[in-house]
Amino acid sequence: MKRDRKEQVVQEVAEKINRSQGIYLTEFQGLSVGKMAELRAEFRKVGVEYRVVKNTLIKKALRDLSGADKLAPGLAYTTGVAFGYDDPVAPAKVIKKFSKVNDSLKFKMASIDGVVFGADSLPMLSEMLTKTENIGRAAGLVNSVVSSVPMVVNAVMRNLVCALDQIAKQKH
Repeated sequence: MKRDRKEQVVQEVAEKINRSQGIYLTEFQGLSVGKMAELRAEFRKVGVEYRVVKNTLIKKALRDLSGADKLAPGLAYTTGVAFGYDDPVAPAKVIKKFSKVNDSLKFKMASIDGVVFGADSLPMLSEMLTKTENIGRAAGLVNSVVSSVPMVVNAVMRNLVCALDQIAKQKH
């Protein structure tokens, strides 16, 4: 790979890291091309991008990220990076499910909002609620709290829906 192409890859990965809420490092040595395509398809279903990048290029892309030195131990052997843009726990769920039937996929570590999780954290990360599930629970809680006053419920739920709609519009 030529130097200008390497610099381009570093910039792309740095941009993806900055956009991501969750970054997951995996080892995939031993997965066939077909299994890698299957894994990428599973990630795409939940809005996650999976990319194989040389460790040295990932290290360069991580330079500007706070706490990047904590991810350095995970940059050994083959490394695939899952970028969770909308939901920081979605990659964990896919990795756990896929690694149950494919021993060649191994979770190395993750960084969610600057907090680094080691290889033993995958079960805990995969059991966390997604953003959508948390919103649903919050809406249910609001509904149950104010259900004694029907007019207030309608106003609160309408305002909540409007707020969520505005957030969605801003993200697009």
